[in-house]
Amino acid sequence: MPSAAIRPADVLYTAVATAENGRDGRVATDDGRLDVVVNPPKEMGGSGSGTNPEQLFAAGYSACFQGALGVVARQEGADVSGSTVTAKVGIGRNEDGFGIIVEISADIPNTDPATARSLIEKAHEVCPYSKATRGNIIVTLV
Repeated sequence: MPSAAIRPADVLYTAVATAENGRDGRVATDDGRLDVVVNPPKEMGGSGSGTNPEQLFAAGYSACFQGALGVVARQEGADVSGSTVTAKVGIGRNEDGFGIIVEISADIPNTDPATARSLIEKAHEVCPYSKATRGNIIVTLV
């Protein structure tokens, strides 16, 4: 087990989602809070009428990163009120079939550019999504 991994006994919450018909069907959580139609985007030959896994991943990553930014800001005594985090998740072909790439950008209006950059880099170190993807995909911080 990697040194940063948590043990099953350390789990505080587990999200459960079930997909039907893969990228062209439906995804729902066991508690009913999320129930969405998924379709491939038009750029990949689909109808684009529903959401897609890349949008769902971007939503989760941006929310998680925003939370990490808040934690780091509190530790640093920085003001991140009014800030936003945007995750762009791209999908494309690679030598194994398909892969994803992520760009994270943050708008932190109440800090100078150097402080904002430092906060973003520190958030990237503590964000669980960043930890999970580190070394597996390219994640660019903007």
